[in-house]
Amino acid sequence: MKDRTMRPRTGAVLSALAVGVVLSVGAVAQGVYPTKPVSLLIAFPPGGPSDVLSRIVGKKLEQILGQPFIMDNRPGAGGNIAAEAAALAPADGHTILMGNNSILATNAALYKKIGFDPERDFAPISLIGSQANILVVNPNVPAQSMAELIALLRANPGKFNYASSGHGAAAHLAAELFKAEAKVDIVHVPYKGAAPALTDVIAGHVQIMFATAASVVPHIQSGKVRALAVTPIRRTAVFPELATIDELGLKGFDATTWHGLVAPSKTPRDIVGRLHRASVEALNDPAVRKSLIELGVDVIGGTPEEFAAYIKAEIPKWTAIVRASGARLD
Repeated sequence: MKDRTMRPRTGAVLSALAVGVVLSVGAVAQGVYPTKPVSLLIAFPPGGPSDVLSRIVGKKLEQILGQPFIMDNRPGAGGNIAAEAAALAPADGHTILMGNNSILATNAALYKKIGFDPERDFAPISLIGSQANILVVNPNVPAQSMAELIALLRANPGKFNYASSGHGAAAHLAAELFKAEAKVDIVHVPYKGAAPALTDVIAGHVQIMFATAASVVPHIQSGKVRALAVTPIRRTAVFPELATIDELGLKGFDATTWHGLVAPSKTPRDIVGRLHRASVEALNDPAVRKSLIELGVDVIGGTPEEFAAYIKAEIPKWTAIVRASGARLD
């Protein structure tokens, strides 16, 4: 009897010791990370929204975590080059990626072949924020509201054009979602970048565009284009008086450019947790928030689990839109 009563207690003690060792190791790992500079891979060229956002956040993470954050721009293939490098990097938290909706939600459907799986190969850290697109028209378009625009387009199928920064870009896919939800026929005119696309909308060569808030707000204020609605599910801080497309009748419409930190998939959970807490602390810093809002970003900062669920929901939505648009890239 004595042996029988002692064995469970011994097992309990051993279990407690094992748990203590695991917690201790986790605490040590959490305490020493990072042990060297962290490479933050950026999938787009210097000076663009992703790059500027990454540098704002990375600078604060550097202060919080006590190690340099090296901005590593690897543009090309719609973000796939940087994403592939991040997916193959050592899973120790010293290489992370500023992902976005192209990399993590649309490229798998848009490109014939990519070298990573957006769900399987990454560990989400935090959804940093989203940049609203604004539905704008040239002032000569006889529509003062989204409802009037939809009525005009339905009465004139195929006679109005919309500009985008290129096939598969956020502006292109936002317009394709609008076409599907509003049941209208408008013609896509792709450009090599958002700036020339917006220039032609202002000039009246193209009538409609879904433009990022940061790029188009000055032109709205000067009267060069007319704003009709914003694309996020909630109103944006950069233009709070402008109603959402959801509010104006196309329920559930949500088409934003979003950015979030991810690590290689096998990165230890305690390191992912440390990076998440640091990112939340960075996003709560007043100076960081001010800089991001000025960039047209609505700050989010959700948990890794929330970010994973968001990616999972975005993939089928945009896969359907990509297929309906017929867009396909090598």
